[in-house]
Amino acid sequence: MNVQLMNVKRQHEMYASEYEEAALKVLRSGQYIGGAEVTAFEEEFAAYEGAKYGISCANGTDAIVLALRALGVGEGDEVITVSWTFFATAESISAVGATPVFVDVCEDSYCMNPKLVEAAITDKTKVVLPVHFYGQSCNMDEIRRICKKHNLYLVIDCAQSTGTQYKGSRKDTLGDVSCFSFFPTKNLGAAGDGGIVLTDNEDIARICRSLKVHGSGENGLWALRQEYEKAGKSLPENLPLGTTKHYNYLIGYNSRLDAIQAAILRCKLLHMDEFVEGRRKRADIYNESLKSTGYTLPDEMEYSRHSYYIYALKHDNACEIVKILQEKGIGCGTYYPVPLHLQGAFAKLGYKEGDLPVTEKLSKTTFAIPVFPEMTDEEQEYVINALKEIENV
Repeated sequence: MNVQLMNVKRQHEMYASEYEEAALKVLRSGQYIGGAEVTAFEEEFAAYEGAKYGISCANGTDAIVLALRALGVGEGDEVITVSWTFFATAESISAVGATPVFVDVCEDSYCMNPKLVEAAITDKTKVVLPVHFYGQSCNMDEIRRICKKHNLYLVIDCAQSTGTQYKGSRKDTLGDVSCFSFFPTKNLGAAGDGGIVLTDNEDIARICRSLKVHGSGENGLWALRQEYEKAGKSLPENLPLGTTKHYNYLIGYNSRLDAIQAAILRCKLLHMDEFVEGRRKRADIYNESLKSTGYTLPDEMEYSRHSYYIYALKHDNACEIVKILQEKGIGCGTYYPVPLHLQGAFAKLGYKEGDLPVTEKLSKTTFAIPVFPEMTDEEQEYVINALKEIENV
């Protein structure tokens, strides 16, 4: 038997007629960039997660870049984040000219350890950027307290946490700005790429809306005026002024969510709670079936309602177990085998092995197993039996 780690084809098949009808409607409309489908999705997703404003973009990486740019993060600034995450989290910080400062995670939640944050703050720190990892929420109360105490922005990487709750609310997983990915395998996945920035701050939303379309239009002009006013200056008298896409006021990006993706995501959003419950059902079965084995099971923190984007086990012989599972046709793998502070792209920052011991241990001992909601009982039983057979390898 072959069991994929994530099966996006099967997810599509569940509601294929809905998704395909929505895509066909867009194709026939001739409105492929922007338009009513994109606007509606932005509003609907923001409402689902509990934010006032949603600014869609091309992908989750761009969402973080847009968020940091909108907050004025750039050269000389530092952003405190985690090394136990996908490369894009820290890559986005470097992309705007700032420096990522890595702190370790908690061994039980796999999320940013709040106890380590204050020691990492310097006079250059502008943002704290935690990650809701694997679908588990960070300890938001403690991280918010630290940000408020030190007057820092809180930007959340929510790429893995659509549908996750903190103390009973999706809204409480959000920061000053929150960044989501709609990569096909995510809890809410497009049929391609996509991302969104959520915020309750209208000014941040306006800057993001301009940056995503080359710094143009009415929002770009407004943002440029803000920059000049903060510097105590007026706009140049001879500046060409206009509010169409041909008037550019900021150095921005070409980062737009396609209308077809928006239409499909709108359909999928209607089933979002069903998708999360499907993941949680599979996680519950694993928890019950593997509780007396040699594997360390994922914790669901008392403040978090886990959405299980990934179900990760921990074992001292993780590498060998992954190899055997793959030979048995079971999709699995380590997320992520090389922590960011040890990646070559960040070698110049001077981190070395041993600096983040929990992160480094997790990179060697954790592995993900299939948990997608469309998984069959037979497939899950096959995975469980295989795990039990090789737990003492």
